[in-house]
Amino acid sequence: MIYEFLDLLAHGLAPLPWWGYVVFTLVMTHITIAAVTIYLHRCQAHRGLDLHPAVAHFFRFWLWLTTGMITREWVAIHRKHHAKVETEDDPHSPQTRGIEKVLFQGAELYRDESRNQETLEKYGRGTPDDWIERNLYSRYLWQGVGLMLAVDLILFGGVGATIWAVQMMWIPFMAAGIINGAGHYWGYRNFACNDTSTNIVPWGILIGGEELHNNHHAYGSSAKLSSQWYEFDVGWLYIRALSHRYAVATSYARSLKAACNAEFAALRERHRGRVEMPSLRRIKRWLSSDPAALPETERTRLASALENSQVLQKVYAMRQELAALWERSTDSSEQLLARLQDWCMRAEASGIAPLAQFSLKLKRYN
Repeated sequence: MIYEFLDLLAHGLAPLPWWGYVVFTLVMTHITIAAVTIYLHRCQAHRGLDLHPAVAHFFRFWLWLTTGMITREWVAIHRKHHAKVETEDDPHSPQTRGIEKVLFQGAELYRDESRNQETLEKYGRGTPDDWIERNLYSRYLWQGVGLMLAVDLILFGGVGATIWAVQMMWIPFMAAGIINGAGHYWGYRNFACNDTSTNIVPWGILIGGEELHNNHHAYGSSAKLSSQWYEFDVGWLYIRALSHRYAVATSYARSLKAACNAEFAALRERHRGRVEMPSLRRIKRWLSSDPAALPETERTRLASALENSQVLQKVYAMRQELAALWERSTDSSEQLLARLQDWCMRAEASGIAPLAQFSLKLKRYN
C-alpha cells in the first residue's frame, strides 16, 4: 500500500512515455499562446474581433491558471507600447532598453510597468471589470498558477513540476522576450512603419502568429496578422469564424468593387488622352491600403486620382473613417455602436449605391 502511494506520488495518475510529456506540454503552452494572441492582443487590446462571452471567459480563466496575468495590465502596457513605440516611454523597446534586456528580462519590464497606475488608468479602459475579475482573477493571482501546479503534480507526479515550470516560462520568454525583443530588432519588413517592427519569420505557428509583428504594427486593428501569400498566421485560423470586424473590412472592399469599376471607366472616358490614369488594380490597392504604408510616389498619384473623382474621394474617406473607428480600442460598446450608426447614416446619404448597400450589411453586425 505504501509502495503504491509512493509510486503515485512519483508518477501521478496519468504516467506517459517521454514523448507524451513533450506533446502534452506543447499543447498546453500553445493554448496559452492562443489565449494571449486571440483574447489579450487581438480582442482586448486592439478590439480587432468580438469573442463570444463563453470563449472570452475561458481564455480569462486559462490565463489565470497558466500566467497569473491581469487583462487590464497586459492591455494597458501593450497599448502604451503602440502609443509610445521606440521612445523612452515605450515599456519594452529594444531600441531604448537594449536587446538583451528585453529578450531575457522582458517579464521584469512588464512587472515594472504594471505598477504604473498612470499607465493602467490611461490605457487600460474597456477591459473586464466584473465581479469575478475583481474578486478572483485580479485578487488571487498566484492561486491560479498554484492550482495549475497541483493539477500537473497529480497527473504526472515529479515530471509535472517540470511541465509546470515550462508553462510558467513560456509567455515571459516567448511573448515578453522574443516578440517584444526580436520583433523590433531582427527579421524582415513588409511595411515602412514609423518604428523598427519586423516579421521574425513568415510562419506564425509557435507564437500563434505574433511572429508577423511588422504586419501587426502596420495594421494594428486587423485580426489577421499575415499579409503576403507565403505568410501563415495560425491564430487567424482559430478566430476567423469568430471575428466580425475583419469580415467588415473585407466586405467593404467587395461591396465597393462595382463602384470603383464604374467610376474608373468614367474617369478614363472623361480624361482620355489628357490625364495619365493609373491602372484599376493599382487604384483598388491604394484605396484599401493604409496611406502611411504607401511610398511617397504612390501617395502622390493617389491624391491626383482622388482629385479627379468625387466618388473615389468619398469611398476613400469613408474607408479611412471606418478604419479609424476600429482603432478606438478604448471606446465602450455603446460608444462604438453610436459611431457606427453615424457612419451608416452618412454612407446611406452619400448617393453611392454600393456604399449604401454596404451600410445595410454593416447594420447586421450591430
